[in-house]
Amino acid sequence: MDIKDEQDKHEKRKREEYEKKPMINFADSVNRAQFGDLRGLTQGGCLNITTVIIIVVLFILFQFINK
Repeated sequence: MDIKDEQDKHEKRKREEYEKKPMINFADSVNRAQFGDLRGLTQGGCLNITTVIIIVVLFILFQFINK
């Protein structure tokens, strides 16, 4: 439980810092894109955008396959 509590505290501090300085979130996203860390896509508002993009890509692929 102690490790989980520490991780929760770290995540809470990160979220608070993102709210104070929104450009940090952008910089982290760019850095994660370069290193391939997908955790950044599942945090915050990016989850909805990522989900929509995946659904649209799958829809297009299924339309292409069925023709």
